[in-house]
Amino acid sequence: MSMMSIRAATPRDREAIRLVEEHAFGQQAEAGLVDALVTGGDAVVELVAEEDGQVVGHILFSRLFVQKGAKQFAAVALAPLAVEPSFHGTGIGGALIREAHVRLKEAGETLAVVLGDPSYYGRFGYTHARAEKFESEYQGEALQALAWGDAPEAGKLVYASAFTALAA
Repeated sequence: MSMMSIRAATPRDREAIRLVEEHAFGQQAEAGLVDALVTGGDAVVELVAEEDGQVVGHILFSRLFVQKGAKQFAAVALAPLAVEPSFHGTGIGGALIREAHVRLKEAGETLAVVLGDPSYYGRFGYTHARAEKFESEYQGEALQALAWGDAPEAGKLVYASAFTALAA
């Protein structure tokens, strides 16, 4: 029986991560976003899941800021989460999220934001109610947040510049 393991992504994983992202999303946009976030120094936590030595899953949390007046509060954005289609439904995505959350909390992060399926991300504590007061071009039911401590409940979400390039 094979064993799935989760570890921090390394530079040698770049091509495997690109392939997982392209296979999971059926396009290159998310892989390009990952490259831009990593190259731009915006990655906070980046993990891969391996099965029999092959990268089959990937998660990236990048730096995000909540702007409240003249103050900025550091937070993180979960984007993207990808699992090879042949491994969907095996729990790899959830394992990546849980492990990333442990590492984020240990690093002192207090707020994570995601844009995704509420029924999926809700299983990990993300809610739209926690994100509904944030000003964002992505505001809607899919915008969800999870707080682990003293984190702002309102303000403007300022994503890494790579997200702006993705939307262009």
